[in-house]
Amino acid sequence: MIPDYQSIMLPLLQLISDNQKHKFRDIVENLAVHFKLSEDERKELLPSGQQPIFDNRVGWAKTYLKKAGLLDTPMRATIVITQRGLDVLKQNPREINVRFLRQFPEFVEFQSTKRDALEEVQQHTEEIIAQTPEENLENAYQRIRKSLAQDLLNKVIGLPPAFFERLVVELLVKMGYGGSIKDAGKAIGKSGDEGIDGTIKEDKLGLDIIYIQAKRWQPGNVVGRPEIQKFVGALAGQGAKKGVFITTSSFTKEAIDYVQRINTKIVLIDGEYLADLMIDYDVGVTKSAVYEIKKIDSDYFGED
Repeated sequence: MIPDYQSIMLPLLQLISDNQKHKFRDIVENLAVHFKLSEDERKELLPSGQQPIFDNRVGWAKTYLKKAGLLDTPMRATIVITQRGLDVLKQNPREINVRFLRQFPEFVEFQSTKRDALEEVQQHTEEIIAQTPEENLENAYQRIRKSLAQDLLNKVIGLPPAFFERLVVELLVKMGYGGSIKDAGKAIGKSGDEGIDGTIKEDKLGLDIIYIQAKRWQPGNVVGRPEIQKFVGALAGQGAKKGVFITTSSFTKEAIDYVQRINTKIVLIDGEYLADLMIDYDVGVTKSAVYEIKKIDSDYFGED
């Protein structure tokens, strides 16, 4: 019988307890042996037909353990246990499940979407019963999207400057600015004057120009009002009225309030918004499955 993803968590953590880096594919194979899965069980696919059920459940067990800080992924398809993970194993837990992981603030934050995490814990069962299937599907989608956005942002923060530059160019072009990757690449990335990283066409005809500044900062380095004022001053020096300030961190309340009171049009894109835009415009992500919800076509059956 294929185990659920929560039953996989403890054996997975035990398999990587040697403090060595492990390939995810090796972990899947070793866990299949641990749970004594048959060949047919190993090949059983999700309803979408895109992935084996067991592989998918191991992937989600890994994701949940990572969100709780018990393991890390130092490189693609590779996992390693963290000190917190080792400390947990020293406690000799009988099992590791979602309830166990809720002791870690990072996991609680990961789980919470629209409501307070504690309320979510208390009402989880009741909600599943009370909600329609469409609502359950939407909530599951939002949790998957939130997890993806967090992983994306972590990737972006660790990028080399040149790669981050290309990412910004590609995103803006996919959003309809700059005309082409080639044209936009010429405008953005050149060392600008007075705090301006580059410019990009607002439309394909170049009827107006938008000035860009992008800062690949760690989450703790919040962009404050002085940085925005400096950018606005640089725009004024160029006679410009529009600018986009992109950061992988966040903006202070003072910075946000400031741009709402000035005549210059400044759009602030923080790390969370940047990750959402990357997902919406398919930058750095790829589709793994598509689900369609269909309903009766009343016109076909001649109903009013």
